[in-house]
Amino acid sequence: MSSPLTSDAILAQLRGVKYPGYSRDIVSFGLVKDVQVDGTRVNVKIAITTADANIPKQIEENATAAIESIPGVSEATVHLDVSAPISKALQAEGGSLPQTKIEGVKHVIAVASGKGGVGKSTVAANLAVALRGEKNTSKVGLCDCDIYGPSVGLMFGTNERPTATEEGRIQPIRRYDLNLMSMGFLLEGDTPAILRGPMVTRYTQQFLRSVDWGDLDYLILDLPPGTGDIQLTIVQTVALSGAIIVTTPQEVALIDARKAASMFAKVNVPILGLVENMSYFICPNDGNRYAIFGTGGGEREAARLHVPLLAQVPLEMALRESCDTGRPLTVSDPASATSQSFRQIAEAIQRQCPV
Repeated sequence: MSSPLTSDAILAQLRGVKYPGYSRDIVSFGLVKDVQVDGTRVNVKIAITTADANIPKQIEENATAAIESIPGVSEATVHLDVSAPISKALQAEGGSLPQTKIEGVKHVIAVASGKGGVGKSTVAANLAVALRGEKNTSKVGLCDCDIYGPSVGLMFGTNERPTATEEGRIQPIRRYDLNLMSMGFLLEGDTPAILRGPMVTRYTQQFLRSVDWGDLDYLILDLPPGTGDIQLTIVQTVALSGAIIVTTPQEVALIDARKAASMFAKVNVPILGLVENMSYFICPNDGNRYAIFGTGGGEREAARLHVPLLAQVPLEMALRESCDTGRPLTVSDPASATSQSFRQIAEAIQRQCPV
């Protein structure tokens, strides 16, 4: 006698259904919202955010065929909940520009977090260097999109002022063979950026569209924490190749990380993976490993989101000191174990977004 059907068996089968145009499946994208099994009858609910009318039809046909191929299934019903992307909905109201590529840039990768203080900028800075490679094998840029709290200048040890061409194209700052842009390059000392929402959106667009980034393999966007104006401007107007979510192991950070992941999912931006920062601390006195912010949080969240856990970056003084002195650890000590973890993240991105 055949074994009874289970929702896990249905989900396992649906992992073979790819999202049209992507190598990832509809389960890992988080599109399968509910699976109900009633004897030999199966009902599945799938939520899709797209403006392409052909995609829901393809997914429905492929998902139905996949379920019906399971021995013991007599009837398969796939319910689709289709909604327009946020960007398309806002365009209809005159509130957004179409998502387009940045001239000369092959891949735009967003580094995001749900809350501040998780080390997102540290990850973005070291990831940019790791992507560049020790032999400058890739051309990489880093855009500090945190208008209110820019930190790229400090992390790369420069307060240079960008110049502009006669055509009005802003020239990025060059540091460690990277193209850099930050609001910090435009402010005097500790002068704060006191700007309302529309001006923040304008500066963000200028950094992305008016900077002469040149021919880049990767442009890393260091987003501010949360899901506010800057993040929405970017996901609505820039064709992102994917996003990386940075968190710490503790639940208070993971809650906000889910919100950031949900924002990208609503506009069909793939999550390339999750980085657990401050994962553990190795005491220099006794060599013991201490889980200051808890254990397993990043791994569990990555599994819940059906994305890879790209790396577990330790909490260490050398990493903090390198940021404060303007030499990212991947520059000052590329052979260290922590630098290798950033290289591990870079390699995962290069596999998912080849140039």
